[in-house]
Amino acid sequence: MRDILVKLGTDFLSTLVFLALYLTTGNVVLATGVAIAGAVAQVIHARVKGEPLGFMAYASLALVIVLGSATLLTNDPRFVLAKPSIAHFAIGAIMLKRGWMLRYMPPIVAETIPHYVTLAGYAWAALMFALGLGTIAVALTGDMKLWAIYVSVVAVGAKVAAFTLQYVVFRILVTNRIRAVNA
Repeated sequence: MRDILVKLGTDFLSTLVFLALYLTTGNVVLATGVAIAGAVAQVIHARVKGEPLGFMAYASLALVIVLGSATLLTNDPRFVLAKPSIAHFAIGAIMLKRGWMLRYMPPIVAETIPHYVTLAGYAWAALMFALGLGTIAVALTGDMKLWAIYVSVVAVGAKVAAFTLQYVVFRILVTNRIRAVNA
């Protein structure tokens, strides 16, 4: 779990730096410039250390540069604020693959209720698309505090709630199936 949180923090570091600088200084140009420089520095640091960089690392860098440049040209922070929505849409698209979630389930779940796992995978895709649209809607308001609350509380809370609900439902379904077979 710690590794996942570190990876997420690293992936969104430039956005977090942008938000922190913009909220403290109110300077879009400074916040955007530092965020772009930070994203470039992250990639250079990983290359120097010999760490493998996947497609997502380069895609994230490209997004920071493109959206950051749009922010600099227009002096409008909403371009940078929309970046997390692109990640949600990409993840949602990947989650549309039938049965993607089966490989992440314990064998007892994958073997006992595979069709429910597949349905849950589609529900996760729908959640990612909804969160991406929500991020864009909130970014369009230009309200930094609202955006920060949405990204850190609403989006994260929705994922935690969905995971908890899925765990409870899968546990009940598997238990009921096993009881029915043994009865």
